Amino acid sequence: KGTIHLFRKSQRSLVGKLTHEFRLVAADRRSWKILLFGAINLICIGFLLMWCSSTNSIALTAYTYLTIFDLFSLVTCLISYWVMMKKPSPVYSFGFERFEVLAVFASTVLAQLGALFILKESAERFLEQPEIHTGRLLVGTFVALFFNLFTMLSIRNKPFAYVSEAASTSWLQEHVADLSRSICGIIPGLSSIFLPRMNPFVLIDIAGALALCITYMLIEINNYFAVDTASAIAIALMTFGTMYPMSVYSGKVLLQTTPPHVIGQLDKLLREVSTLDGVLEVRNEHFWTLGFGTLAGSVHVRIRRDANEQMVLAHVTNRLYTLVSTLTVQIFKDDWIRPTLSSVPIANNILNLSDHHIIPMPSLKSADNSNPVTSTPAKPSSPPPEFSFNTPGKNVSPVILLNTQTKPYGLGFNHGSAPYGSVLNQGLGIPGMGAAQGFRTGFANVPSRYGTNARGQPRP
Repeated sequence: KGTIHLFRKSQRSLVGKLTHEFRLVAADRRSWKILLFGAINLICIGFLLMWCSSTNSIALTAYTYLTIFDLFSLVTCLISYWVMMKKPSPVYSFGFERFEVLAVFASTVLAQLGALFILKESAERFLEQPEIHTGRLLVGTFVALFFNLFTMLSIRNKPFAYVSEAASTSWLQEHVADLSRSICGIIPGLSSIFLPRMNPFVLIDIAGALALCITYMLIEINNYFAVDTASAIAIALMTFGTMYPMSVYSGKVLLQTTPPHVIGQLDKLLREVSTLDGVLEVRNEHFWTLGFGTLAGSVHVRIRRDANEQMVLAHVTNRLYTLVSTLTVQIFKDDWIRPTLSSVPIANNILNLSDHHIIPMPSLKSADNSNPVTSTPAKPSSPPPEFSFNTPGKNVSPVILLNTQTKPYGLGFNHGSAPYGSVLNQGLGIPGMGAAQGFRTGFANVPSRYGTNARGQPRP
């Protein structure tokens, strides 16, 4: 029986665990800046939501969702700092890097859900367009733009910076890149600003603010309230198109897939490993993305029986470690064995096979009904016999006779056979029937030596 603990410490609840981990992160001074920006972000979101309600503008609401996304990105940055502090545990043997991948995936998916909500509300507003008040529309636009750009440029968010570069480009980035090439063709000095791949978050912030400015001018000039709904749809589509490639990339990382851009390099390294001295085969290889920029893998290597395991392991690890940071290599030697002739024990009296011969003989019980022509029981109503003349027939049984011939082989195997004449002369004929007469047709053409066919000719 186990030990009785009188004062056993009670386990923490989920809230207690989260509080403990938050204190661990807050102890680092680098996270103070993020916490400060997070507090300012909450205040800004509160003001923007009030202005959205007062102006009745759904386009400003769609733009406010980008500010909420900035709050998610700050939380992701805090998780990234927490992952750097934590060490691998028995439960999480590969570390906690997948938590920041999950945070990026959740943030981008929530931003896309917000965009879908805006599209639904915009479709309802097309049926009945409300009046838009432009008193605080422009103020809210510039406040949100300033805070979004200031947050993106002031804080280096490692997870989102990696995803924005590794993921495929959005349709907004592609259109802006085409426009930038045209502008740089006219003014080459702007190539250092426009030609590199633009930050998708900065790009969507500027594009959303530009759409709200156009909405403000059209409503002030012509009271064209439907442009607010059109701007909301445009901002939602840009948000969805920007976040979707990032969701796909982080989702593939969560599914432990191999990155497409490293498949060629991995194949080259595996070919080099297979040519190492002592390596016979490389199999069961599996490589996947553990976190952003971290590749993990496992491989089985079969080596020769006389090869040095530690030497081969060192060479394989040295080749693959340049690309795979977390690597597991299993080395096992060649396990070939010589095939055995028989897996069942053989008795001693069976080993000397040359002392006996097995000769098929007809059963004595059927001697009364046998037909000497076909060696088959004859019945008045039976069909024609199945075997005839050159075939001994069905109704035969083996008879073991003593072999007195010499042994031609040293292993104790004798492929010769006793003549049928000597067999019949020993008194094994059928009663009431002569030996030559009873077995003349059934055994006349049977060969007396091993290696000949039914007609007495040697086989090829």
